[in-house]
Amino acid sequence: MSPKGNAGLAIGLAVAAVLVGLLAFLLARGVGLERSAPPIEELTFERIELPRPGAVRLHVVNGGVDPVTIHQAIVDDAVWSFTIEPGPTIGRLRGATIEIPYPWVEGEAHLVKLVSRNGVAFEAEIAVATETPQASGAWFLRLALLGLYVGVVPVALGLATYPALARLGRRGIDFLLALTVGLLVFLAVDTLGEALELAGEAADGFHAPELVWIVALATLGGLLAFSGRRRRRGEMGPLEIAFFIALGIGLHNLGEGLAIGSALATGAVGLGTFLVVGFTLHNITEGIGIAAPLLRAKPGLRHFLGYALLAGGPAILGCWIGGFVFDPLWAAIFLAVGTGAIAQVVIEVGRLLVVGRAGAAADPWRGEVLAGAAAGLALMYATALLVPA
Repeated sequence: MSPKGNAGLAIGLAVAAVLVGLLAFLLARGVGLERSAPPIEELTFERIELPRPGAVRLHVVNGGVDPVTIHQAIVDDAVWSFTIEPGPTIGRLRGATIEIPYPWVEGEAHLVKLVSRNGVAFEAEIAVATETPQASGAWFLRLALLGLYVGVVPVALGLATYPALARLGRRGIDFLLALTVGLLVFLAVDTLGEALELAGEAADGFHAPELVWIVALATLGGLLAFSGRRRRRGEMGPLEIAFFIALGIGLHNLGEGLAIGSALATGAVGLGTFLVVGFTLHNITEGIGIAAPLLRAKPGLRHFLGYALLAGGPAILGCWIGGFVFDPLWAAIFLAVGTGAIAQVVIEVGRLLVVGRAGAAADPWRGEVLAGAAAGLALMYATALLVPA
């Protein structure tokens, strides 16, 4: 390294050392940061369980700046004893599990309130009291079957239309590719909306909505860089594009599984049933979207099986997570990754439409492309109406 380079490195290290030292001094001594106002306390209820008759279990996270010490637990305006792990004082971005011996009544609503040592109250409602399913082989299998019905089976049915789709001519294939773009644009918007909704349920201290955008954009940028290198090497063909479509759809279906598992775990059986029916019909169209780029290739049976599992299998995982351990922050992060992956696939499929078979540029505004994109958006919106909000 040249003398100028050594001098620049030394100056940079010196500046970094001074900055670290200054921050450490401020944090240790609190210079100029003395507080005259009472502490600002915040507590988020991440999950409420009814593990057995006569017991209420709360999972809470402190998303505020100051520690929160739980002093009282109140259920339906009555003070009850409670146990808390790991301890009554919950530090910043730390969690705790609180169990209250309360004789809840099946099917009724209950109001839970936690009061801090400083008198700040935090409330949560149990809308419909029902015993939370515990880990068992039967419940594990039931959730897996629901994920299979909602994810793998409908996607496989959509892929099964490939022989009929293969009879289409060039304009018909372009229509289906554009339809796939419409499907994926709707999925990207829907997945981002679900991620931001879940982020709103996480503790404020995690800044989850901002994290969703960062993760989605980082995923999109990383996949674009990866696919760009593959394309320059001539390795980005229809089979790989179908793989990325299935991957993006799979991450979206993870969110659908979370919704079903959470609904059933909290006793909303009616809602869970409607979600199963709605998502099943909704996901058949996603299988057609995966099949569209395969019309420019000659896939084998193993490809179809792999795509069906990749796109539909995460619904099983989502059902398990939603039914047993649901964390809104991590769920939002997974869906943010899905948003970025779907957006990257939109770009890749759009490239197939813009670049013709011989590599020459094609008109992106031709009739079959516009009609296909509009049909894809309309189809996804119509099937989404079957899913309760």
